Amino acid sequence: MPPDPHGLRPTGPDGDPVVIIGMAIEAPGGVDTAEAYWSLLAEQREALRPFPRDRGWAVDAVLDGSRRDGFKPIHDLGGFLDSAASFDPEFFGISPREAVAMDPQQRVALRVAWRALENSGINPDDLAGHDVGCYVGASAMGYGGDLAGYTDLTGHLMAGTALGPVSGRIAYTLDLAGPALTVDTSCSSALTALHLAAQALRSGDCDMALAGGVCVMGSPGFFVEFAKQHALSDDGHCRPYSAHASGTVWAEGAAMFVLRRRSAALRDGHRVLAELRATCLNQDGRSVGLTAPSGPAQVRLFRRAMERAGVRPEDIGMIEGHGTATRLGDRTELVSLAQTYGATEPGCGAWLGSVKSNLGHTQAAAGGLGLAKVLLAAEHAAIPPTLHADEPSREIDWDSQGLRLATKLTDWPAVGGQRLAAVTAFGMSGTNAHVIVSIPEAA
Repeated sequence: MPPDPHGLRPTGPDGDPVVIIGMAIEAPGGVDTAEAYWSLLAEQREALRPFPRDRGWAVDAVLDGSRRDGFKPIHDLGGFLDSAASFDPEFFGISPREAVAMDPQQRVALRVAWRALENSGINPDDLAGHDVGCYVGASAMGYGGDLAGYTDLTGHLMAGTALGPVSGRIAYTLDLAGPALTVDTSCSSALTALHLAAQALRSGDCDMALAGGVCVMGSPGFFVEFAKQHALSDDGHCRPYSAHASGTVWAEGAAMFVLRRRSAALRDGHRVLAELRATCLNQDGRSVGLTAPSGPAQVRLFRRAMERAGVRPEDIGMIEGHGTATRLGDRTELVSLAQTYGATEPGCGAWLGSVKSNLGHTQAAAGGLGLAKVLLAAEHAAIPPTLHADEPSREIDWDSQGLRLATKLTDWPAVGGQRLAAVTAFGMSGTNAHVIVSIPEAA
């Protein structure tokens, strides 16, 4: 075992909390730094753009609704990564031929993991051989199509297009010896990965962990599928919690966080961005349909998280919701939030919003980008607005049910030297994830 420059060894008693010491993101609109992400949020910009024409997609056929009776129109808008095809294989010791065979999700996850470690003040090369875990949420996005036709890439396609190596590629490249897991719970994947990473740290399976999610679409198939389900936006814009919400808009992105036990982070001089007060998962079970949300399951999840975190509803200043902008999804979530986080006095509830109004629905990365938004909001002491929601949803009475929809940049004062926030992600699989974080004022 090589010398350990970062003190990676079991630390602290069971009460030693898990903290976030670094993060990195990539998002639509050319966002690849925290500063660029905050600018997009604070300036109330929408990062949607026309379908990419350089990926070999049959875009004209997808947009031609005349051949699809009973489908919603598909608008030429989505949240696409500008950097999806950008990759420096030589930097990571990967041959150009193998790089072509790699699902872009592997490339983006590897790049964001490296940047997250650098953001933590850690040289990734120093981690070789140490018990560092890697937990990445990702779903199959259709990259590669029929692999039998790519004979010039044979030998690299199996690992290049499988889901397991999304995390395994990071662990292999950095020579990490902790658990490596790719997690697919659909749109709750990133927060599910974060939950599993925190559990691994608490149990001693690893001494540091990378956790997050990534989504890069390999085809426009999800747009077509949701058009058939009448769950796409009527006009190509994502309007969570709005009276005019009509459906979601698909998008891409990535977020990665570096986790440690607090005692180890403080011992080694790392800045603490946030403490994970609670991470919780549950399952809808049988609802009105496999992909339909369950209000009772959401209520149970929120209440369990608050009990685990030791907080009251009135302690939470910001809620970054799931906010798909689908009628059923928003209605179920708003009612569940009002039942659990609603304040007893009008005008005193938590501020609610969803970054999907800026980016679209980034699928397996959604919860991670929502958490990154919360950390930046705390850093800047301001809650960014949710776009397209000047007329809030009529599914709840906002005044009497004690939630507030953030429709402009809103001051977020610290209480007792910290800010408390909750982040939610619901998976099409029925797996629900909820995270409560406390962010120290000095962060």
